[in-house]
Amino acid sequence: MKRPVGAGGTEGGIGRFFMGLIMMVAGGYLFLNNIQVGHSFHMGLGVSLLTIGGFSITSGYVLIPFIFGIGMVFYNSRNYLGWFLSAVSIIMFGFGVISSVHFRLRQMTAFELISILVLLIGGLGLFLSSLKNLSRKLDEQLQ
Repeated sequence: MKRPVGAGGTEGGIGRFFMGLIMMVAGGYLFLNNIQVGHSFHMGLGVSLLTIGGFSITSGYVLIPFIFGIGMVFYNSRNYLGWFLSAVSIIMFGFGVISSVHFRLRQMTAFELISILVLLIGGLGLFLSSLKNLSRKLDEQLQ
């Protein structure tokens, strides 16, 4: 006799799978919806990319090698130093922008936070438990 196949090819239960998935998605949405994203990026004022000795390289200083690199590339497009300066400056500029982003959880009541965490973590638990093969455990318990 062939047993019905559930979620993930196991007999863990399709109902647990979808209930866990719905809870996990709802909790994840509510959690991410309550995160505020800000930044402190200012050209040469607030973002310190690298500190060497007492000298700090800020995002505004990154544009200086970029300008030289672009000038060298436009003068001679086969100049590897120009391409290198331009590429490294863009990478450092992107790193500076990303590193200046900060996240903050919106003010909420303890009930709201606990509800969100129960939905998120409880849904994850249900979802993962539905992927286990329950028939093997039931067979072991019966013997």
